[in-house]
Amino acid sequence: MTTPSRVTAVLGPTNTGKTHYAIERMLAYRTGVIGLPLRLLAREVYDKIVALRGPSVVALVTGEERIVPERTQYWVCTVEAMPTGIGADFLAVDEIQLCADPERGHVFKRRQRCRHASSNASASTPRSSPRNVNAPFYHQNQIRSR
Repeated sequence: MTTPSRVTAVLGPTNTGKTHYAIERMLAYRTGVIGLPLRLLAREVYDKIVALRGPSVVALVTGEERIVPERTQYWVCTVEAMPTGIGADFLAVDEIQLCADPERGHVFKRRQRCRHASSNASASTPRSSPRNVNAPFYHQNQIRSR
């Protein structure tokens, strides 16, 4: 029997450390996946985590790059390239308000609903709170402001 996932929505204005907080939380777990909206942001986060944990345990998966070491513990991806079903302990989706985007929103919703992690975090700006984008998985879960 698996433990139910806990979802935390991290809300705050631009440049308040929401993505940094998600990275810190992910690194507190043995394994994790973080989905980011832009390839360059994914590369920047990958470089930060490699500097902290080493290249042998950090994967980068985007539409243009695929670096997957044999002993991968942390996956840094664009949201569209996030692996599913790998059983990570932590899952984060950055800029979750993009669920409302008519072109890419369905991908963000699908990735956030992947309950294969024991802890989930989503980062968003307050004016586009996940509560406003038809995300029922936030019912009775934690909302954290930054």
